Amino acid sequence: MTAAATAEPAALRAVSWNVHRGRGGDGRVDPARILHTLAEEVCPKGGADILGLQEADDEVPPHARILDIQAIEAATGLRSVHDRPGLRWGAQSDGFLGAILFLPPGWQITHADVIDLPGHCHRGAISVEAETPHGPLRLLCTHLSLGQPLRIVQVRTLVQYIFRRPSMPSVLMGDLNEWRPWGGLAFSPRVTGCRLSGPCKPSFPVGRPILPLDRILCDMPGAVSGFTVLDGPGIRAASDHRPVRALVAPF
Repeated sequence: MTAAATAEPAALRAVSWNVHRGRGGDGRVDPARILHTLAEEVCPKGGADILGLQEADDEVPPHARILDIQAIEAATGLRSVHDRPGLRWGAQSDGFLGAILFLPPGWQITHADVIDLPGHCHRGAISVEAETPHGPLRLLCTHLSLGQPLRIVQVRTLVQYIFRRPSMPSVLMGDLNEWRPWGGLAFSPRVTGCRLSGPCKPSFPVGRPILPLDRILCDMPGAVSGFTVLDGPGIRAASDHRPVRALVAPF
């Protein structure tokens, strides 16, 4: 058996970006700019295994589509997991309350859910269980509330969902709206019953980031590494957040 045949598969490359409904710093809603920036600076074809977007549908019901999902799939080499009505908010939506998750076409999706989260603003998550080169993995993409009390309830809702599902590593990614580097009460194991951990760096606002709002976390200690906040002229023009990228190690 060759060394290549026995080598461990490489760490999974995960990217998360709040695209601000396509509205850039100039105030224009420009979905084509989001597509171009994804293709050129954020997630070029072959550059990522997991892509999670937030604020990728319209903010108010019917949460209508904004982006060209087929063009994003072509540009990134990934596919949207929202391939049936039950995984979208409605007939006019591409995702669930603005959260859209993309995975490689070769991964087998074994289970998928949308999760309503409590709060006065519309919040929700998409959860997908898939067979990856490292084995089963659960991915949750979401956009949490600004207020810590609501975030605590929302994270606890997600953790309770995880506990009810089969045991496997779980990755939570998205705009988690937590400005404290240590995670605050919303990510305290004493409150949620689960330790979700990963590096963090400031990603908001896009021009001069000071708040680490965007995260990629895992319930397996040390699984997330190489956390990077991406930058570029397109990124600075396209949204109010910078994208983040991390490696999710073999389990």
